[in-house]
Amino acid sequence: MAEQLRITTVQADLEWENIEANLAKFSSKLAPLAGQTDVIVLPEMFTTGFSMDAKKLAEPMSGQTMDWFAEQASNAEAVVTGSFIAEEGGNYFNRLVWMRPGGSYDLYDKRHLFTLATEHETYTPGQKKLVTEWKGWKICPLICYDLRFPVWSRNVDGYDLLLYVANWPERRSHHWRHLLVGRAIENQCFVVGVNRCGRDGKGLDYSGDTTVADFAGKLLYQVADTEAVFTISLSIEILRSYREHLQFLADRDEFEIFIR
Repeated sequence: MAEQLRITTVQADLEWENIEANLAKFSSKLAPLAGQTDVIVLPEMFTTGFSMDAKKLAEPMSGQTMDWFAEQASNAEAVVTGSFIAEEGGNYFNRLVWMRPGGSYDLYDKRHLFTLATEHETYTPGQKKLVTEWKGWKICPLICYDLRFPVWSRNVDGYDLLLYVANWPERRSHHWRHLLVGRAIENQCFVVGVNRCGRDGKGLDYSGDTTVADFAGKLLYQVADTEAVFTISLSIEILRSYREHLQFLADRDEFEIFIR
C-alpha cells in the first residue's frame, strides 16, 4: 500500500462539442505529469462539455477517447479518470472511465441524471456504484449531480477517497463547495471534486471551484475561475488515525438501495 497517494486535479475550460480539440488540450496538460502523480482527475464530459446531443457526439467503447485514456495513463504511469459520452447497446451513457497504466479499466455510469437539463431524456442511468482500488487505497468515483444524494455516496464500503467529476454551473457553486465538504465529514474520507471553468455553448458559466478536502472537512485546495493543474499528496495513515480516534462510521445506519 502507498502511504501517500498523489492526486492531480485538472480544471479547464472545454471546447464546446469538439472532441479532437479537447483531447489535444488535455494531452498538452497531462504531458508534464509523467511519473509525477498517481491519479489524474478530469472534469465530467471533458471531451465535449455537458451536451445533450449524444446522437452526434457519442463514441463506442472502441473509439478515440478510450484509446486516448489508455495512451495517457501509460504515458503518465498513473490512473486517468473523467467522463465522456459513450454509446453501448443502443443506449447513451455519461460514463466515467477509471483507466490504469497497462490498459485495464473500470467503468461507472452516472446514476443521478440531471433532470433540469433533461439529461434523463437522453442518457441511461447507471445501475451500480463503483468502488475501486489503486495502490492499496479504496476509491469511489462519482459524477456531478450524484453529489446531491448522500445515500448513494454513503461510505458503507470502507473507501478512503471519494471523487466527483463535474460540469457544475457557477450559479450554484455555493452548493458545490459546501456539499463536497459535507460528504467528506459524514463519510470520514478525503474528497476530491473536479469541475470545469469557462462558458459552455449554451451560455452557462462555470467557476470551477475544484476542491480537495480532508476527512474533517478542512479545505486542502480550492481554485476558481481559471484553468489549473494541481497535485497534492494524501496520507492514509493520517486518515486512519482520525477514524480510530473518532469512530463515527461505526454508528452509521444499515440500509438497502433499490434501483428503479
